[in-house]
Amino acid sequence: MWKAINEHISQATNTDFKHTQKRQLQSTTTDKYFHISNGTQSYFVKIALKSELERLESESRGLQMLANNSYFNVPTCITSGANIEFSFIVLTWLDLDEQPYCQWQKMGTQLAQMHQKHDQAMFGFDIDNHLATTVQPNRWHKKWDVFFAEERIGWQLQLLAEKGIKFANPEHIINEVKAQLHSHVVSPSLLHGDFWRGNLGFLKEVPTVFNPACYYGDREVDIAMSELFAPLPDEFYVAYNKQYPLLPSYQKRKHIYQLYPILNHANIFAGHYLTEAKQHIDKLLQ
Repeated sequence: MWKAINEHISQATNTDFKHTQKRQLQSTTTDKYFHISNGTQSYFVKIALKSELERLESESRGLQMLANNSYFNVPTCITSGANIEFSFIVLTWLDLDEQPYCQWQKMGTQLAQMHQKHDQAMFGFDIDNHLATTVQPNRWHKKWDVFFAEERIGWQLQLLAEKGIKFANPEHIINEVKAQLHSHVVSPSLLHGDFWRGNLGFLKEVPTVFNPACYYGDREVDIAMSELFAPLPDEFYVAYNKQYPLLPSYQKRKHIYQLYPILNHANIFAGHYLTEAKQHIDKLLQ
């Protein structure tokens, strides 16, 4: 496997690369993460099963979209590929700051600036991609309420139903989401799609993002995600709102948007996320 990775890097960079250092990094999924180096060049390597190559390639597409449409520092995809057993993606190594100071304002401003671009008329994306390891369908829709209710909540409920898990009538849940979003006027923004503290950092004080699940949707989705698991510092939200103020009614929709990642965690990890998902749905249906 590593011989193939070294060869792919050599071909992509037009150099003779062979790693002399390899360090496995912590991962919260079944993917394996590595930092490799030859003493001069360093790379981040993500390894998954061979069947996951499409997922890794869609990650590369998302990174490119973020690089082309934002001021964020985004890792570059060097190469990707597979052998008979595994697939892999190689990205530039980002030696992130361990203790960034006072840069959350920049992060908030730059996310708002990306969201302020409204050059797409519909909701969705050119390809299906993934939220963590779960397929994320991105069929184009003209109506935001339909897109989010069907492509996001409906899809997650379907995956749970296939595992024998059902919180309430799926059609009832989907229709309630549509009803609550129906009057909300949305201009599509490019979203990171998985915007939480674990996918953010700073490189020499420059805001940096990675592990995207990009699509065009309501900008509030990224903000809702950022508030769910480990809310960002207040400076981030103040700066975002100074650049592109949120509507007061966002607080009503936040609960709906946070249901999507909670359902995704329920699908991947089960456990207490199933309870959390049920509580979220019960509140939605009140």
